[in-house]
Amino acid sequence: MKIFLSGGAKNGKSTLAQRLSKGLAGDGPLYYAATMIPHDEEDEARIARHLREREGWGFETVECPLEPHRAMEKRPRGTVLFDSVTALLANEMFSARGIDPAAPERAKQSLLRLADWAEHVVFVSDFIYSDAGQYDEWTNAYRRGLADIDRTLCAACDTAAEVCAGNVILHKGVLPE
Repeated sequence: MKIFLSGGAKNGKSTLAQRLSKGLAGDGPLYYAATMIPHDEEDEARIARHLREREGWGFETVECPLEPHRAMEKRPRGTVLFDSVTALLANEMFSARGIDPAAPERAKQSLLRLADWAEHVVFVSDFIYSDAGQYDEWTNAYRRGLADIDRTLCAACDTAAEVCAGNVILHKGVLPE
């Protein structure tokens, strides 16, 4: 099963994704594909919190801030919690080398390869489209790229849901019990 979860920051996406992934994995391999590259103390604290929240769940954390399919394809097939599409695109698009306009397509293709490889996968992405802010050219390119990736993953997944204040709004398919 392939599941796509979206929603605002700190709305419960990661907790739901953990529960779904654990249930889908059964006795099989269970991976947490970690994408965040920490840039400050707040990022470090978020990573530490996520690690604490996953303790005892049986996840093997796989660091894959770029081209996640390459890191995952080296392992036995299993269930992957991919957190997050948003961070992956930021890593691919904005680096010390500069801004890479080809990053959205590259990230999308890598995620589709990962989805094909995984026995089950739960993708987590942030919904960043509802404000009315005016952004520079590259921020707009990032937002368009993420929207394209999100639409593509929604189409490729069996289930697509939004998490808002801990409430799940199902847009496609069903969530496993």
